[in-house]
Amino acid sequence: MFTTRPTLQGTFGMVSSTHWLASQSAMAVLEDGGNAYDAAVAAGFVLHVVEPHLNGPGGEVPIILAPAGGEVQVLCGQGPAPAGATIAHYRSLGLGLVPGTGPLASAVPGAFDAWMVLLRDHGTKPLAEVLRYAIGYAEDGHAPVERIGQTVETVRALFETEWPSSADVYLPGGKAPEPGRLFRNPALAATWRRLIAEAEESGGADRVAQIEAARTVWREGFVAQAIVAQAARPTMDTSGERHTGTLTAADLAGWSAGYEAPVTYDWNGWTLCKAGPWSQGPAFLQQLALLPSAAGELPAYGSAHYVHLLVEGCKLAMADREAWYGDADAASVPLDALLSEPYNTARRALIGERASYELRPGSPEGRTPVLSGHATAVAAGEAVFDVPADQVAGAGEPTVAKDGATRGDTCHLDIVDRWGNMIAATPSGGWLQSNPVIPELGFPLGTRLQMVWLDEGLPNSLTPGRRPRTTLTPSLALRDGVPVLAFGTPGGDQQDQWQVHFFLALALRAPVRGGLDLQGAIDAPNWHNDSFPGSFYPRGMLAGSLTVEEGMDPAVIEELRGLGHDVTVGEPWSEGRLCAVARDPETGILSAAANPRGMQGYAVGR
Repeated sequence: MFTTRPTLQGTFGMVSSTHWLASQSAMAVLEDGGNAYDAAVAAGFVLHVVEPHLNGPGGEVPIILAPAGGEVQVLCGQGPAPAGATIAHYRSLGLGLVPGTGPLASAVPGAFDAWMVLLRDHGTKPLAEVLRYAIGYAEDGHAPVERIGQTVETVRALFETEWPSSADVYLPGGKAPEPGRLFRNPALAATWRRLIAEAEESGGADRVAQIEAARTVWREGFVAQAIVAQAARPTMDTSGERHTGTLTAADLAGWSAGYEAPVTYDWNGWTLCKAGPWSQGPAFLQQLALLPSAAGELPAYGSAHYVHLLVEGCKLAMADREAWYGDADAASVPLDALLSEPYNTARRALIGERASYELRPGSPEGRTPVLSGHATAVAAGEAVFDVPADQVAGAGEPTVAKDGATRGDTCHLDIVDRWGNMIAATPSGGWLQSNPVIPELGFPLGTRLQMVWLDEGLPNSLTPGRRPRTTLTPSLALRDGVPVLAFGTPGGDQQDQWQVHFFLALALRAPVRGGLDLQGAIDAPNWHNDSFPGSFYPRGMLAGSLTVEEGMDPAVIEELRGLGHDVTVGEPWSEGRLCAVARDPETGILSAAANPRGMQGYAVGR
């Protein structure tokens, strides 16, 4: 069948990411003898430079990795709420929601430490070798994608009047980054050069000692000192007031990225692996659990009834996400029950012939769901998005307001190497529009705490030491217990909608050239709904909404409207920014594909 690009096939190594420079930098590491994890770290740091509106060093990154011959692991690069980030403190400031920008929304930065732990434990290259690509693009410049300049122009007034350190980097000479003109971030390059120099001086020639020294510099040295100083500066945020943050030196020094077992679900011969309920990952698994047990019982792929079934199942899973998911103990997050067959059989019976406009969390183990006051209000129609639905939708790119409030902006990368090592990672946060650039470092802090509630007693209540429930959700899939597929996408609350549609397109359609039709599944028309409280400030919902891209069959669109869905037809190629790599364990053939939407994702390999 016709696709925008071929599904790549080879035996040496495959990379897919949301920016071609990150993909090719990772490939350069593979060509230089590095493995998938060396390559992933190099690509991750390049993404900080070339997609600064989508991620940065002050953000976070959940990672799923499958070492050749080893167990699948989740490496958590999502930092927790600082010790001073209490509900009482935020309420004392007159806040009902955590602001969408500014230091009050900053969790402990998690991305850097996660990349370092990955490099230390699974990589082979010294720190300087994997960072040299990012340093080069920051120091010598890169040709920026259009969206960077568009984002900067959106927040120009904020930068010029309130965040001058951001204007220094992103409005040099008063001009935003332009396509066709090299854009540089010398302060960021200088940060990495200094960090490497201090790590090499402290760690000597030993690779692991250097990485550990770099982690110490980040958590306790000049980087930590600059981060803490920035958090203490009064900063204008989406509340319309200037606030200081709660991050302290003790918060930075006391947290480390760590490993945990994935949450898994078996569906028709596949085993899907996701991060735990501190992410939205289990919502992907629950959407599969809500489907008929046999793939042959599904409506015809791509039909209106197929889309209807997936949309309505997604609404039920996301309602459960709202009521039950968070970084809390097992008593608060009954995950086994939420993924159990009896529970989802009962939930499946709620899917009718008409679109639901209700938020309907379930009662696992007979327990009564409790929602935040804000979620209850938006579900009742008392609060809505402050922007039209067609501006909330998009190709995984940020929807940015003039005050910097952002929804759905992220990166992704997947890599598989010739030894069979596989990784999926979704870097995000620390966006150029999230917080002022730290002048000594060249990057801003993140705003992931906007995803917690300021109501007591919920699994996702703001709690010191707990991770905010992130939207970031990379995926890894096994067949017969063997890792065969890594994939993911940007897109905020859309991530585990688009990924479900992609996975089912792979599972339900014929193979191509003897392997998974990765590119065809990525290119297939996609869609999403906003019928649940959003994770990003101001956390509204659009009950009954369904946004489809123009490429969907018009007859299917009209039939969906007849089923009661409030359908918005978005621009062509506007739904999803998926990446994927795969490995056939029988033949050793590797494959990769990347999304044409957004005009910047690319897969490379040989």
